[in-house]
Amino acid sequence: MSNSIQKVINFSASTIEGSVSALPAERCIHGEPEQTLWNQFQDASEQMLSGLWDCTEGKWNADYSTKSEFCHILSGKVVLTDEAGNASTFTTGDSFVIPSGFVGTWEVLEAVRKLYVIVTPK
Repeated sequence: MSNSIQKVINFSASTIEGSVSALPAERCIHGEPEQTLWNQFQDASEQMLSGLWDCTEGKWNADYSTKSEFCHILSGKVVLTDEAGNASTFTTGDSFVIPSGFVGTWEVLEAVRKLYVIVTPK
């Protein structure tokens, strides 16, 4: 049995209100980044989550030991740096995957908006 087109999630037509929160202080390296989440979809197994994310400038510790994330930057500029100090910069139009096992930092250099898909295997 297949799902109907009514089950397809159209982010552009969404009326979901964003959830605003500060990143936990213990994770922050500098700044006071504030994030807004529009979680658009979570599957029944709770292994996949997708939506939109906005964040203001700042830098914090990132641990992807149990999840992977696909990101597409809609606006802004971020830098991901691994534990060894290797860094990659991503800006408007860039798409990338952070594989499970990545540990390092996220830094938002210019307020960012991204589409995300997070997969957390059980």
